[in-house]
Amino acid sequence: MPLPNEPTHHPFPGAVRRDPGGAPGPLLSTPGHPLLVEPLRGWHMPLLQDPAFLDLQPLLQRALLLQGPEQLLHALAARRPLAAQVLVAYRDPQQPLGLVVSQRLNRSGSCFELLHLRSAEACLAAAESGAAAVESALVREAIPRARSAASWITSCSSLDLQRQGLLRQLGFQPLRQEVLWRWQPPQAQPAPPTLGADLQVRQLNRRTGALLWHLEQASCPAQLRQLLDRRCEDLLDQSQAPSLLLVDTNRQVAVAAVRRLRRSSAGLPEVELTLHPGWQHLVGSPLEQLLLAATAGSGPCLIRSDLLASELNGWLHQLGLERLGEQVLLGRSVWRRQSPQINDAMARRLEAVVAQWQPRRRPLPTPLGR
Repeated sequence: MPLPNEPTHHPFPGAVRRDPGGAPGPLLSTPGHPLLVEPLRGWHMPLLQDPAFLDLQPLLQRALLLQGPEQLLHALAARRPLAAQVLVAYRDPQQPLGLVVSQRLNRSGSCFELLHLRSAEACLAAAESGAAAVESALVREAIPRARSAASWITSCSSLDLQRQGLLRQLGFQPLRQEVLWRWQPPQAQPAPPTLGADLQVRQLNRRTGALLWHLEQASCPAQLRQLLDRRCEDLLDQSQAPSLLLVDTNRQVAVAAVRRLRRSSAGLPEVELTLHPGWQHLVGSPLEQLLLAATAGSGPCLIRSDLLASELNGWLHQLGLERLGEQVLLGRSVWRRQSPQINDAMARRLEAVVAQWQPRRRPLPTPLGR
């Protein structure tokens, strides 16, 4: 079912848009200083000292340094993004009120992720520049700037009802509720996995990437799969070694996967655990051996699971994982009005057909020549 959306060109009262290389243009004027939204610049960095922004300083510095190379490389070839895109909102140039961090999720740029949406404590000083108003203006400005994006996804805590309400107003809908687990792998080297004769453990690389893509297509819900729009190259870009696949050698299909992701959540590296819907009987010793082999010798990591997967969640609890909380995954589509394209050849054909039924004048006699 497609997600209901609002047009991306709707203005937000009081916001002013700054184009990347131009002057600000007012969307709607309000009394007092207008709200300005523009990309992150170098002079913003010394001003982003609010406690809400301090933990994002390394990410902001990296995004600022890689703005030029990212645009150049993306124009030359499709590849995984180098840095995130950052927008800053303020009324007084010396006092930033909020920022939003977004990033491409695939090489084609058809899906973007809303990574961080923060507002400063100064937003509470005035009602017209409250946190909800600033965050809404930031998201409304970030969506049309990603011209290639056809969908957006984001996540927030299941207890943050205010953030969920704001995202719903902006067109996002909940897709899945996830449980966050903290996994501390044992330091001892695990024994080699003892699996059936038809199952084999393989490393994730370019040769086995297609097997992972087919497994992801089978295990991911259809609506979420359509929004993510991931290809084999995108899954490889988002993974890092060591990542393992459990392959059925008779059918040559991957039935389970444990891959280490390049992103991190809650300050922990993230590990994705994927199981084929038709192979639920692997929950237990086979899946535990695969998980131990992929995370042996590493530090603590984060594992996500679907809240509705009661059997898998019970097994993770028995395995000794610490439950950190729950998050809601939300997504929305972006619909843009296409300009009508006139087909000259089709128009000429229609004119020829219509001309046959139009009344004709009586032809004049042609004079005879010598």
